[in-house]
Amino acid sequence: MSLQNYQIKNERIHSAFFELKKNHPEKLNQRLNLSWSNWGFGIESLEDTARRLNKAGISFIELHGNHYGADLGYKVKDTLDILGAYNIRVGGICGMFSEDNDLSSNRSIHRQAAVDYLKREIEFTAAVGGSYILVVPGAVGRAKKYDEMEFDRSVETLSLVADHFVKHNVQAAIEPIRSAEVSFVHTIDDAQNYIRAVNHKAVGHINADVYHMQAEEAHIGESLLSAGDQLLNLHMADSNRGALGDGFLDLDTIIMALYLIGFNRQGRYVTPEPLGPGGDPYPSMYGKPSKELLDQLVNQTAAYFREREEFLLNSWHGGSHS
Repeated sequence: MSLQNYQIKNERIHSAFFELKKNHPEKLNQRLNLSWSNWGFGIESLEDTARRLNKAGISFIELHGNHYGADLGYKVKDTLDILGAYNIRVGGICGMFSEDNDLSSNRSIHRQAAVDYLKREIEFTAAVGGSYILVVPGAVGRAKKYDEMEFDRSVETLSLVADHFVKHNVQAAIEPIRSAEVSFVHTIDDAQNYIRAVNHKAVGHINADVYHMQAEEAHIGESLLSAGDQLLNLHMADSNRGALGDGFLDLDTIIMALYLIGFNRQGRYVTPEPLGPGGDPYPSMYGKPSKELLDQLVNQTAAYFREREEFLLNSWHGGSHS
């Protein structure tokens, strides 16, 4: 019986991974860096978050970009003290872009808010040792476009702050998001087009998200390969946007694709962000968390990810894996 189209694509990735494993085993020695994006934990204290991640064996964090004003958000010393006590380092910052600070807005006051917000987050990121800020070109939760110029306004606005990224040695990682949540930049190809339009050395990387990729990409594994070295961070959740292992996500093929692009190195992160289904997840950043549910979410995700990674690296010997 012939293979389905997605299986044919899977087999190409599986074969390439097996060849890498067979011919260059040294390239598989370092494991993927597992991080966690914490803004979905709601109003939980950073210490509770750090304690949970430490217990689950997660040593990096993507912090909620919560510096919405000069007096708001995490403080540098407190953040470093708390994370240091639990042996957790900052991978980067999850930039949060609503209609209030929309890079593409048709209201100048909101574009200025986006510039000011990014400047605060860039300085904070550098101070806590992070390497990237996730940037969404248009507001999350606004699926209807303003007009035909929103792409150009977004490019222009981000360009205004691009030198600030360079000054503080922080990278902008552009995130494509499904069309149910944003009005433009939905795919890896869209993100690459946006990066070319900005044309600045600080804006050269991508933050992909497998949940959005399920809706927008023809094949997640192939899209990761096309992102290649531009991929800096990968948000993870299963097909139901829940804990890994709860849905039908083909995690093995994703892991193989990541090793094929050399993602298992310093400065690259696999960052679970299981937010649950819905059109606009942003309200969850202010929700009241359930410690027990979050513990289960983190523990299951971390354990399942490492289980599949170790199987592929140490037990799988090639062949059909569709």
